[in-house]
Amino acid sequence: MKNLDVIGKSKIWLSISGLLVIASIISVAVFGINYGIDFTGGTLMDITFQNEVSLDDLRSTYSDAGYGATVQKTDETSFIARLSSLTQEQHTQVNSLLEERFGGFEENRYETIGSVIGQELKGSSAKAILLLLGLIVLYIAWAFRKVSEPVKSWKYGIITIVAAFHDVVIPLGVFSVLGHFYGYEVNTAFIAALLTIMGYSINDTIVIFDRTRENLVNHRNASKEFGEIVNMSVVQSFARSINTSLTTIIVLMAILFFGGETTRPFVLALIIGITTGTYSSIFVASPLLVYWEKWKSRR
Repeated sequence: MKNLDVIGKSKIWLSISGLLVIASIISVAVFGINYGIDFTGGTLMDITFQNEVSLDDLRSTYSDAGYGATVQKTDETSFIARLSSLTQEQHTQVNSLLEERFGGFEENRYETIGSVIGQELKGSSAKAILLLLGLIVLYIAWAFRKVSEPVKSWKYGIITIVAAFHDVVIPLGVFSVLGHFYGYEVNTAFIAALLTIMGYSINDTIVIFDRTRENLVNHRNASKEFGEIVNMSVVQSFARSINTSLTTIIVLMAILFFGGETTRPFVLALIIGITTGTYSSIFVASPLLVYWEKWKSRR
């Protein structure tokens, strides 16, 4: 790993990241975001029939009852239906109709959320993310206050946030595609996954920046250039970052394949985010730090 040249080949790493971010933004613009009822409001019914039921027959049953439901098959006899908010009387009527047409079934989950509450949840989620980002910039600026040369301490915070944005946009783009073709939703669980990803990615980035800070102090009087010190710091932290991420992803992969259907989107978002977070900590944040310093020197 001593010969690893991250900074020297930074154009390659940043080009890969740029393409992924642009592709994610395009996918969100084209396919949109498939918000769950947590944000849009409505009713969710998770049901398992005793007999085999056709997806088309179930959709037509909801349609005949006057409800434009979006129905997703999760197992041989299990389905998740999303429709507009139902009253208790309407819920009872729908259940009676389903039992009449398809026989016995079990309602595993039933949730109803009003549209006003959904909008409040969406606003609260956005505020939580923005507050987290702001606090992180302030903390990093304070923690790196003793290392102001050649890069100001607050710039470490800004670059950390840029890397975190990279790690959030890519899972959002992937879920935009999955939501369009497979019905994956962006709900409160997905927001929790994004916050977890941000925390993981930011922690990883700070570890590498902290090693950079130490090396800047230790080699202050040496003839090493800033890019060399940053690259040395990345190499010293490389094994730690990869090993930590791999052990986490192995556990998540086990949950993805052997866990329940309801946890799968959450775990998938974590796997994508932790992978991109590890990449950005090593191949995006540190090169951006060097580019910023070079740009300042040219000016």
